[in-house]
Amino acid sequence: MTSIPSDNTKKPDAVPFFEAFVYWLKLGFISFGGPAGQISMMHQELVEKRRWISEHRFLHALNYTMVLPGPEAQQLATYIGWLMHGVWGGIAAGILFVLPSLFILITLTWIYLTYGDVTAIQGILYGIKPAVTAIVVFAAFRIGSRALKNNILRAMAVLAFIAITYFKIPFPYIVLMAGIIGYAGSHFAPEKFIAGGHHGSSKDSYGPAIIDDETPAPDHARFRWSRFILYLIIGLIIGGGVMAMLTATYGWEHTLTQMGWFFTKAALVTFGGAYAVLPYVYQGGVDHYAWLTGTQMIDGLALGETTPGPLIMVVAFVGFVGGWTKEFFGSDSLLLAGAAGASVATLFTFLPSFLFILLGGPVVEATRGDVKFTAPLTGITAAVVGVVLNLAVFFAYHVLWPQGLESTFEWFAALIGVAAFVALFRYKVGIVTVIGSCAAIGLAYSLLLQNLS
Repeated sequence: MTSIPSDNTKKPDAVPFFEAFVYWLKLGFISFGGPAGQISMMHQELVEKRRWISEHRFLHALNYTMVLPGPEAQQLATYIGWLMHGVWGGIAAGILFVLPSLFILITLTWIYLTYGDVTAIQGILYGIKPAVTAIVVFAAFRIGSRALKNNILRAMAVLAFIAITYFKIPFPYIVLMAGIIGYAGSHFAPEKFIAGGHHGSSKDSYGPAIIDDETPAPDHARFRWSRFILYLIIGLIIGGGVMAMLTATYGWEHTLTQMGWFFTKAALVTFGGAYAVLPYVYQGGVDHYAWLTGTQMIDGLALGETTPGPLIMVVAFVGFVGGWTKEFFGSDSLLLAGAAGASVATLFTFLPSFLFILLGGPVVEATRGDVKFTAPLTGITAAVVGVVLNLAVFFAYHVLWPQGLESTFEWFAALIGVAAFVALFRYKVGIVTVIGSCAAIGLAYSLLLQNLS
């Protein structure tokens, strides 16, 4: 039974592993809205309501995951799970964040390939897309209001938005420049680059947390070379062992083996989240390997946007369609081939994320009080707020003008988006409720249009 503390003046009781396990499992099924929405959801639940972790510690972990390649929301969940319950806590949080999405995407992709265009499914997606856009805008506001505590950080967010929107500067360069500015700021204006804003702000707002600002790092979060080397070897054995098994069983040129190799490389260049790596996945999956068509890739992105889990789970769609298309288990085993492709793509995409947290987490915890380390991460978080706003603009454009600016403006989708934002911002309606309501509205609207036509 999950408990939410009622007295915000007292420190909550320690959370048993099973209670955390149940929460991470639930999160895996309701984590809609892409990374921005997922991070906002975790902040609302873990920092504000349950008070498992303070805002300062939450933002410090978030800053680290923003620097890493890979899905930052999944890595943040892994980090918090690891900090609370050690290695098994991190593994449980990270896997449960992804596993429900994998099964849901396998099911939806099978329906997509088997039944094609279905009016009901199109209607549901029509309603969900503007809701997702509203969630991203709302999340950018929530994160920005907490991370952008002064005009320097606000200016960095604006410049990042301009850089990625108008000058198409790649996200890794924006991260690098924000980190450099933050490092310089730690020397010239260190008070402007304190992670999480002013000290004590989280206590003033939400009360003491289980892992509070001054809570010392637990033993498992302290850096040891022996532990570092052990985790590195285990990770390499898992990844290398599966690749060796695929190569020995099917050969290096087989589709499954090539998927393992391709998505390993993709996992190491995903700075900036899913949208930063989509061109790479598109080029490989569509142009080079011909696992799927360009149209299918766009449809896969739509499914990824509107299902729980990291947006980068679009790789599971690519893997499934690739296995289905190549028929490497025979024409009678298309579902099995698709599921195998989706599973291989997911494994090799997310395995590096666990290593980054288990190997780098102790270093991050050890440097929490060092402004020379935290200032670059604070600067990066400010820049990421601008990038999230860019993502919201990207969503809005494709939802409101699906065929480009010369096409008809989708006024009803705009109304759904505005209503979703008002529900989130003004009436504090839950994200899952908003998405479910918008999906029902989209379905009803599509059926009405079908009957009128």
